[in-house]
This record gives sequence, C-alpha cells and structure tokens, in this order.
Amino acid sequence: MKVIVTGAAGFIGSHLVDRLLARGDRVVGVDSFDTFYDPAIKRRNLEGALAGGGFALAEADIRDLQAMGDAVRRAGGEGADAIVHLAARAGVRPSIAQPALYADVNVNGTVQVLELARALGVRRFVFGSSSSVYGNAPRVPFSESDPVDAPISPYAATKRAGELICHTYRHLHGLSIACLRFFTVYGPRQRPDLAIHSFARRMAAGEPVPLFGDGSSQRDYTYVDDIVDGIEGALAFTEGEPRFEIFNLGESRTTTLRRLVELLSGALGVEPRIEWKPPQPGDVERTFADVSRARRVLGYAPRVPVEDGIPRFVAWLRAQG
Repeated sequence: MKVIVTGAAGFIGSHLVDRLLARGDRVVGVDSFDTFYDPAIKRRNLEGALAGGGFALAEADIRDLQAMGDAVRRAGGEGADAIVHLAARAGVRPSIAQPALYADVNVNGTVQVLELARALGVRRFVFGSSSSVYGNAPRVPFSESDPVDAPISPYAATKRAGELICHTYRHLHGLSIACLRFFTVYGPRQRPDLAIHSFARRMAAGEPVPLFGDGSSQRDYTYVDDIVDGIEGALAFTEGEPRFEIFNLGESRTTTLRRLVELLSGALGVEPRIEWKPPQPGDVERTFADVSRARRVLGYAPRVPVEDGIPRFVAWLRAQG
C-alpha cells in the first residue's frame, strides 16, 4: 500500500509510520512541526523513517489545503490507497484556554484532509478520535453506541465534530471511513506534557508530582503498540465497499491515578513526592473502553497491560538520557 499519514512526526503517528514501513508499505508523512511542544523531538521521531526507504515527508499545515496538496504531491502522494488522519491540536486543558485554535485545527483541519482525500481520489480514510467524546458518561465500560452529546471540553467537542464530518463525507462522497476513539495512549515517544511522561521525569529528578483531585480518577491506559495494531485493523476494514464505523481502542481495564503513581515509582525505584491540587475543569472522572466491536470487526486484541507497559516506557525514558 501507499498510505498518507497526517501528524506523522507525533507520538502515535511516528509509531504508525515505522509499522507501515516495516511491513513494506510506502508512506507519505504530513506534519507542520507545530510548536505545541519542541519540534526537535518530533523530528527525532522520524529519523529512522527518513534514513530508510519508502518514506517521504510533506511539511504542511493541514488547514491549508492548497499548500498541503502541493507538498503531498511533491512527496509522491498521488495514487495513495489510504489516509490515516492523526494530526490534531491535542490536550483537554489547553483547549479550554484556546478553543478557537482547537476548532480551527481539529475541525477545519479535518475538513481539509477529507478534501485532500477527494482531490487525490483516495477512498479509504482512518480518523484518530478520542475517548474524551464520552465526557462523564455514567455507564461503563464506554460503548460506541452510547450517547456522546455531552462533551466537557472544547477538545472533546472538536473530536466529536470530526467524527460527524467524516460521516458526512461517507454519505456524500462514498469514502470508506473508520473513526478510532483512542483511550489514554502511552509508551515511548509520548508527548512530554502528558501525565505518564511528565510524572516520570519529575520523579526521576526528585521534583514534586502535581496530582489533581484525590487520586481516585481512573483511566484506561493503552500501550501505543496496541493502538497501532488497531489502526492496522482499521486500514484493512476500509478496503472494499464504502462504509462508516466507530471503534474504541483501549486496554479495556482501568487504573487509578494513585495506582499509576505506584507503578511509575516502582519502575523508577524512587519514592514520589506528591503535591495534591484541586480537580481541573474538563478532566473526566474515568475512561473505560468496551472493545468488543473492535475485537469482532478489526481483530483487535490488546496485549500490553499497564503493569508491563510502564516499565517499558521507563526503560525508553532512561535510554534518552
């Protein structure tokens, strides 16, 4: 296959690029190297892909269809079989401070990537959504058939909007689309602002770790390799007749914030210094994925429990120096 991956230099995107190249696909990666976090980190994420064959980089902002289309064509994107759209402005808390920016990147940007698919004649499309669309849903585990009309952050609202726009393109233009709701992804190359990465660095440096709430909040932590397995399944799902479906990709179990800190401190061999803070607006109380649909349709089978994934992440972090 030839696959276009937006957000290719990011955490999940760079792992997907490596997986696709390892199986023999050709990949055109789209990334703007936004300054939300250090672009040098993202460029390092692609060093292996750029050093080998089969990968070309198109530096462009997904909000600019003309510039993105030109860059993708120069990188050899004509004749692509599928697009995996992972580029987004991420983060619940920052979205509260910059809602217009999040709407522009995540909603308008998604429209432009769908328009790119139309312009290139690409019929297969995978969209990276988020478990945040469920808000504080009372019933667990979260199922794709649950109502998702009560998001509690602008980020969550933009991801739900992206799903709805994808459905529109399936209806109007015959694209075959899989929307994937990712549940708290972690692992090597995780963004430095995310909890596991931030907590680990603080603990290793002997700095206090800020914990919001009382430590009872729960997350369905999902190792990045399992997420990439799910994306591969979604690419296969979009082959053939046009279709639209939403899938949860999670570990399908929960870990409390207190337990997460215990696992990190154990892997690091340090005693954490905790700094308790009030709960943050926009943060959900728990996430918990029902992955039965993904198991049945995509062959999704998460293999890395958090007890194994945290030591793997810590080993990678230590290797960074």
